Amino acid sequence: MASENRTVLVTGGGGLVGKAVKHCIEQLGEHREGETWIFCTSKDGDLNDLESTRALFAKYKPTHVLHLAALVGGLYANMARNLDFFRVNMQINDNVLRVAHETDVNKVVSCLSSCIFPDDITYPIDETSLHMGPPHDSNFGYSYAKRMVEVLNRGYNEQHGRQFVSVIPTNVYGPNDNFHLHNSHVIPGLIHKIYLRKQDPEKYPFKVMGSGKPLRQFIFSHDLAKLMIWVVRDYFDKDPIILSVGEKAEISIRDAVKQICVGLDYPFEELEFDTSKADGQYKKTVSNEKLMKILPDFTFTPFDKAIKETCEWFVTNYDTCRK
Repeated sequence: MASENRTVLVTGGGGLVGKAVKHCIEQLGEHREGETWIFCTSKDGDLNDLESTRALFAKYKPTHVLHLAALVGGLYANMARNLDFFRVNMQINDNVLRVAHETDVNKVVSCLSSCIFPDDITYPIDETSLHMGPPHDSNFGYSYAKRMVEVLNRGYNEQHGRQFVSVIPTNVYGPNDNFHLHNSHVIPGLIHKIYLRKQDPEKYPFKVMGSGKPLRQFIFSHDLAKLMIWVVRDYFDKDPIILSVGEKAEISIRDAVKQICVGLDYPFEELEFDTSKADGQYKKTVSNEKLMKILPDFTFTPFDKAIKETCEWFVTNYDTCRK
């Protein structure tokens, strides 16, 4: 099916989700006639700098923007640098949306996160719950910066008629993730640590941080990429939409560790949990009811299959992946 000519600029194109979108466009048959997708990284322009952002837009002249660029990190990075996460992400988001407005971009889709929802709230969370209370203390800087994207979207929509909208994914994982040992999200960090322990248990005496009891909804990056491509093309609601597996797919960190052990062929029984370390938010269950009403036939990749594919990719690409 052909579409009107469009140029889609993807910020953060070198990250987990950006590379997943590129993979879907180039290798999974998601490309459409008349579309040009441009995947930019920090090497192409500094989105913290307004003039650099303007130069990037002037070079590529996008009609659409998929805004994925952000300063991100795991639980402990957020706890240590809440101010940095707030200031950097506020600047990036303001620059991108400001320049998109200045250059008359047709549509901007920005990526939020389910971790930004209120901590003290009735579950499951839906799209209307975003501003109904403070986020969890562990990542308040990142959370408030991301919430302000929705405030900016509403302002540009009401004051200038702009089609600026946000998507809210749950915890994303997959090939091309950041597998850093100390500054990554839970699944890639665990994959790397368990992999090293398997190679040399004495050199890498790893314990899982926390009790393993917190619950999470994890979404495979390729599934999220397909949904984001759909939002860029075919979602015209001005309100945000949660992109997530359903409530029944929520699992504990402990069960996620078990599945990673299967993917890496390592005995789960040999791992210990360090309960002296913080667990972070116990749960943040979201509802994907809005998404499923619009796309009732969308099928998510089973967690065990996607984890195995991610583990295999990590082992194969160990020497060159982000770690």
